[in-house]
Amino acid sequence: MADMHRVHSVDSTLGSHRLAGLLTAACGPRPGYRALAQGVRTLLMDGRIALHTRLPAERELAAALGVSRATVTSAYDLLREESYARSRRGAGTWTVLPEGQQPSNVAAYIDEDDVIDLALAAPFAPQAELGRALAAVGGTVERHAATAGYHPYGIPQLRAAVADRFTRRGLPTLPDQILITSGAQQAVSLVLDLLGRPGDRVLVENPSYANVLDAIRRGGLRTLPVPVTEDGWECEVAESALRQSAPRLAYLIPDFHNPTGRLMPTEARLRLIEAARRTGAWLVVDETLTDIALDVPAPAPFASLAGRGAAEQLLTVGSLSKTHWGGLRIGWVRASSQLITELATHRVPTDIASSVLDQLVAVELIARTDAVLAERLPLLRAQREALVTALAEQLPEWRWQLPPGGLGLWVDLGSPLASSLATAALEHGVRIEGGARFGVDPGTHEHRLRIPYTLPADLCVQAVQRLATTLNAGLPATASARSRRHWVA
Repeated sequence: MADMHRVHSVDSTLGSHRLAGLLTAACGPRPGYRALAQGVRTLLMDGRIALHTRLPAERELAAALGVSRATVTSAYDLLREESYARSRRGAGTWTVLPEGQQPSNVAAYIDEDDVIDLALAAPFAPQAELGRALAAVGGTVERHAATAGYHPYGIPQLRAAVADRFTRRGLPTLPDQILITSGAQQAVSLVLDLLGRPGDRVLVENPSYANVLDAIRRGGLRTLPVPVTEDGWECEVAESALRQSAPRLAYLIPDFHNPTGRLMPTEARLRLIEAARRTGAWLVVDETLTDIALDVPAPAPFASLAGRGAAEQLLTVGSLSKTHWGGLRIGWVRASSQLITELATHRVPTDIASSVLDQLVAVELIARTDAVLAERLPLLRAQREALVTALAEQLPEWRWQLPPGGLGLWVDLGSPLASSLATAALEHGVRIEGGARFGVDPGTHEHRLRIPYTLPADLCVQAVQRLATTLNAGLPATASARSRRHWVA
């Protein structure tokens, strides 16, 4: 009775056409019943279908998908069998999760005592410089407090500071080419929403940043994957995809790519810029990690390589999250002045503007970027070394390439056990994301883990010890089976 009360009091209903659109984007047109069940599981685990959501009636979903009712019936049966759905006569079918499971992108943000969190690759705030920035802001707040405080484009001082940093890095930029956003994630989401339409293709690297992949799927856009391997970007594949499939947009992380850590060579950048110019695709370049250069000089802005024609199709997003602190939620888009105006107009119905106080702190921190990096980069190198040494000692069978920058290792486990290991490791006090979280398609990168080195060195070592303990204890059969059901078609 308690379960039924919960369903009736908090559930929502997912329309057949909405679910059909999500499933088509996730698993292609006219899926079989196993693929259909897999699609619902993936959407649920990624948070794109909420828990306790009523699913469409079998006949309605079958009509929306263009499949037989028997296909949907079999898919729902499989979901119930695997504890991803429940049904009751008169109440329909609604989503649940197996005991102990949580949607991965929600679980990553839950604080628990004595859990070492390797799910978030982001550093802590620079305490000294943050304190100085906060002290400096005190004298500027009064002037802003005498206004309404709404700045859809961002406060002028911060737009100018971001533009000046682009200019000093080799890309002349005016303040009216900058839009301040609530982190790079909002920047990308705004661009996708303004320039894309449901059904449009978006070229993405595979693997890629999981939250952007979520945003692409949530917008009803279709991913067009291009592999990023240990040898780097497959430019021929990318050029062919741009030419033959004509994607509306392309999302790239050329600088210390998340999660692989790869740095795109200049030749590859020029080839992709030219291919996008010829096909008319918008290039969305994520430079959030550009300044986290550990073994090489920080790269010049990607857009500095583009000629006048190609530059109009290129948008650059960035943020303070990886260089300074994600708690400020300050990001930006650099684009043409006209496009910046369109993006600012588009963002108003969502949140109107970013926090003035956070922006004032950001102005001070950007001015102190060189000091922040002078402290942060040696610390990251030391933490990377501690992580690498611990892995070599505790888990010598694992393999990786040392990235020249960025915030994590992309580790090859040698066998497809990442999701099972991530599930079991939580019982041993480590939260970590399996490689499948970064894959465009379910079931890919199951032999990989992203292991950040953003925590203090002693915690990096403890985390590796706990992962080794987890493996030595043996992966529970339930965790392994659950992983296979979730990720394999």
